[in-house]
Amino acid sequence: MSSFKHSVSLLRDKCKGCTNCLKRCPTEAIRIRDGHSHIDDERCIDCGQCIRVCPYNAKKASSDKLAMFSHYKYKIALPAPALYGQFERLEDIDYIISGLYACGFDEVMEVARAAELVSSYTRSYLQREDIKKPVISSACPVVCRLISMRFPFLADNLLPILPPIELAAKLAKEETLALHPELKETDICVLFISPCPAKVSYVKNPIGIEKSAVDGVLSISDIYFELVSVMNHLDSVEHSSKTGIIGIGWAGSGGEASALLNDKYLAADGIDEVINVLEEIENENLSGLEFIELNACHGGCVGGTLNVENPFIAKARLTSLKRYLPVSPNHSARNGGTFIPDDFFWEKPLAYQPVAKLSDDRAKAMAIMNKIQQVNEAFPQLDCGACGSPTCRALAEDIVMDGGDVSQCIFILKEKYRKLSHTAKQTGAKEADDDGS
Repeated sequence: MSSFKHSVSLLRDKCKGCTNCLKRCPTEAIRIRDGHSHIDDERCIDCGQCIRVCPYNAKKASSDKLAMFSHYKYKIALPAPALYGQFERLEDIDYIISGLYACGFDEVMEVARAAELVSSYTRSYLQREDIKKPVISSACPVVCRLISMRFPFLADNLLPILPPIELAAKLAKEETLALHPELKETDICVLFISPCPAKVSYVKNPIGIEKSAVDGVLSISDIYFELVSVMNHLDSVEHSSKTGIIGIGWAGSGGEASALLNDKYLAADGIDEVINVLEEIENENLSGLEFIELNACHGGCVGGTLNVENPFIAKARLTSLKRYLPVSPNHSARNGGTFIPDDFFWEKPLAYQPVAKLSDDRAKAMAIMNKIQQVNEAFPQLDCGACGSPTCRALAEDIVMDGGDVSQCIFILKEKYRKLSHTAKQTGAKEADDDGS
């Protein structure tokens, strides 16, 4: 049983057993059994791909509700940069921040502020000589989990600096306690407003640390309509945004990498392209690069499934917003050099999660692998998904590991029926000949 706490789940009553999610899952975490899909918790990376492709809305992403935190004395909102691209005719970020205050939050800490700090310290980190390059961004939880499962040899390439969501929560609590000594830490809750289910999972299963400073995650799609309502009735708007072009740029693919102010980087988005790039890095086919930015969602965070706006429209709106902003109001106290505060780093390295392990015993694992190969050779290698497994190889593994037989393959089953039918016809013809004689 997996100990990983997921945010993506199945609504069984809505599932029709089609193979859309089965074919598009990047980690082969889905099977169709008894007419419904089944998600393997150990393989799922909460990328949300199944949510995008399901025509019956049978996959959902779970998140928290603001009402769940009403008992806290002080509530802090952490809006993701992608939130700013969801609103039509928005000319000033301060409208959103004022709207969040009107929704009941006591403080707003922009994640874009923390993103600018991460960019600043990443520039310092890249100057170190004792690091493994290319450095891979650790901001997307999907990418980190994917590396821990399929590309463990690239774990040392991951940027070991806290992601903006975590840094923002940490700074928000520190600033609030300093300004309000009457409050205790247990009086404060920090709520991230997320564009994707992966960030929901991150808070439950933090990467590089034991416990996240974020107390809950609200979806952009949930808070959006309440925000629109209060923003339409704001009497006044105070200038409170403390972010710039670099911080807002993190919402779209390439924003993090371009903030490093050099051209030795690669930025890719979309889970299929992410896997392709990781394979290229593992095979040492990418040379001369210092930094790799990978986003599981197409277009970056603006493409997350918890957003409400088309990602291309959202990205265009953010481009318009950035025209009126400074480059980066938030940066490290020391410009230049390799200094990074210790509390900005991960507390522990990324752990390898061998979900595809066949056995702890090497000899037994080799025997199982040989058996899987033998079973797989009986299949047509069409990877049609009609059997309920994503590929012929996956079906062979399912049969060997979980039981079953090759007749689960519709082509083998058809061949069996053809032979039975042919035999029955021959038997019938022979009996007719015997009766006639």
